[in-house]
Amino acid sequence: MKRASLQFNPAIETLPVYQPGRPIDEVARELGLQADSIIKLASNENPLGPSPRAVAAMQQALGQLHLYPDGNAFHLKRKLAAALGVEPANLILGNGSNEILEFVGHALMAPGAEVVVSEYCFAVYPIVTRLCGAELVSVPARQFGHDLPAMLAAVTPLTRVMFVANPNNPTGTLAAAADVLRLIEQVPPHVLLVMDEAYIEFLDEPQDLLPLVRRSDRPNLLLTRTFSKIHGLAGTRIGYGIGHPDVIAALEKIRQPFNINSVAQAGAGGALDDHEHVKRTRRNNSDGLRYFERELAQAGIEFIPSSANFILARVGGGERVFEAMQREGVIIRPMGIYHLPEWLRITIGTPAENGRCLSALKRALGRA
Repeated sequence: MKRASLQFNPAIETLPVYQPGRPIDEVARELGLQADSIIKLASNENPLGPSPRAVAAMQQALGQLHLYPDGNAFHLKRKLAAALGVEPANLILGNGSNEILEFVGHALMAPGAEVVVSEYCFAVYPIVTRLCGAELVSVPARQFGHDLPAMLAAVTPLTRVMFVANPNNPTGTLAAAADVLRLIEQVPPHVLLVMDEAYIEFLDEPQDLLPLVRRSDRPNLLLTRTFSKIHGLAGTRIGYGIGHPDVIAALEKIRQPFNINSVAQAGAGGALDDHEHVKRTRRNNSDGLRYFERELAQAGIEFIPSSANFILARVGGGERVFEAMQREGVIIRPMGIYHLPEWLRITIGTPAENGRCLSALKRALGRA
């Protein structure tokens, strides 16, 4: 086979590749298992499925698939703005919140620029940073979470962006509200602080930063959220950013037309009305977290207390245990990609899924 002799962008050579959780069908084919016998607790998806109201809205939209979607998502943006108490000019929609992170990269990162992250940060932050040729500044974690004072101290005149996920993926840790406000107040105006709030809806008492956006107090603050988690719409890929109109306007120049398809727009609009689904999901998640914390402690398995919809467990050889559990039809997530090779990340499932996962984990560790 002839090799390509094209001159690729040098940044690609060392670019890390995002490794998603393995799909059920792929594991079934590989291991000779029935797909319906497999449970997947690897990608922080909603075990209760999508919002029923979202499904109904998407079904209604199917008859218009021959038409291009609303390129500006007029109706969804206004509905979302009303729900958040902001203006449509404060919002930008993306193909998942990942695309919002890419917009930030294209708008602010370049060779010579610096981007500050925490040691155990979401894998997309380093990918976007290196793709744009910027320098990644990784600050050591504190008890597996963000050391916000140290991250602030790492800012230099070359810093352009700081990413903070709260709650954090992959560790599930939550930064103290006072520390977050102190960071927002002290981060220099030349640095865009991106607060990634993909898991904020799982908190009983989430820190509300929206008033800062409404008052335009902090033009260098951008919040990112998603419909993938609490609303159960991971398959539609729709997320959004909330920020100062000037920042949003700059990101809109980068956004491709029709980046949010019409079915996804309809589903997100329906999900915003489905408060019962959100409550059921939050309740199931809270019960599941307590179950895992109790059972892991009784089994003598170290874990990190989580504020998200997953929990990290220390199992020794993460990859080995992952493969053993996979052979039993239980897909979880090894954490080697996050430099945590001894750990597994387990998404909270239904009570039945949680029980099966824990049993498979104990067998893999010889503690059944």
